Amino acid sequence: MIWWAKRAVLLILAALVVPAVPARAMDPQSCRPVRFGAVNWTDVTATTAVVSRLLEGLGYAPSTRIMAVPDIYMALEGREIDAFLGNWMPTMEADLQPYVEDGSVEVIEAPNLIGAKYTLAVPTYLFEAGLQTFSDIARFREALAGKIYGLEAGNDGNRLIRTMIEGDAFGLRGFELVETSEQGMLDALARAVNRREPMVFLGWEPHPMNATFSIRYLAGGDEVFGPNFGGANVFTNVRAGYLDACPNVGTLLSGLRFTLQMESVLMAAILGRGEDPAEAARKWLRGNPRIWQGWLKGVTTIGGEPGYEAVRKSLGL
Repeated sequence: MIWWAKRAVLLILAALVVPAVPARAMDPQSCRPVRFGAVNWTDVTATTAVVSRLLEGLGYAPSTRIMAVPDIYMALEGREIDAFLGNWMPTMEADLQPYVEDGSVEVIEAPNLIGAKYTLAVPTYLFEAGLQTFSDIARFREALAGKIYGLEAGNDGNRLIRTMIEGDAFGLRGFELVETSEQGMLDALARAVNRREPMVFLGWEPHPMNATFSIRYLAGGDEVFGPNFGGANVFTNVRAGYLDACPNVGTLLSGLRFTLQMESVLMAAILGRGEDPAEAARKWLRGNPRIWQGWLKGVTTIGGEPGYEAVRKSLGL
């Protein structure tokens, strides 16, 4: 055997006995903890639970802190959390803008949900009685006991309602903003509907309230909540520099595409059947691998292995 042939054989043999080198992780181990901020709304709770379960399957250690919207942005600015999946726009524009301007918060360009809505609503029987627009609310002041139901303190929708009241928009000066939790508002709505009592409240879609109750959204609030009944897109926000520091998690966050139907199913499981958000997320992921497979395009485990297969295995699929 001539020398170059011998050398080729030796190189082949050497290659066969060299131990396999594992794929290099895209993210350093410092990225393993992924810290989410979430508002205590079922839609944000549900989507955060879904993404957290995916990250667990990829070898990360996600955690979630429930906070009011202003606190979330302060936490992103202070690098106390890494990401927030519930930036409803345009209603949260005033909350977000100062942090975008000072460079402490970044917005992932593509929304994770399109076609949402967020504005004032009433039970259908009240709509049929004539309360159909923002301008009609003041005429029903006595029947409403001068109250408009919002959500938790610090909520962006509450701020918009308070601005209307203080500015006497639509003749609302003197109305009381009732600040309560999502569940508190829903309990009040259930009591009102059972008694066929008047009530004006913050409503939104996706949410099971749209199927559980017969409700109608009020027209005429475009200048406050935006056109198309507060038509909204929902964006993912991250602390400054996070996408560069943890590009693998960033690829996942950038690829998220939720739907109204998906979120409604998850919220119905949590609110209607009382399922823990983590369990509802696990069940949805097991039943819909074709949907979330696309979210994992280009995503690996923290150890650099194919992400989709790792998550499938972690879910027992």
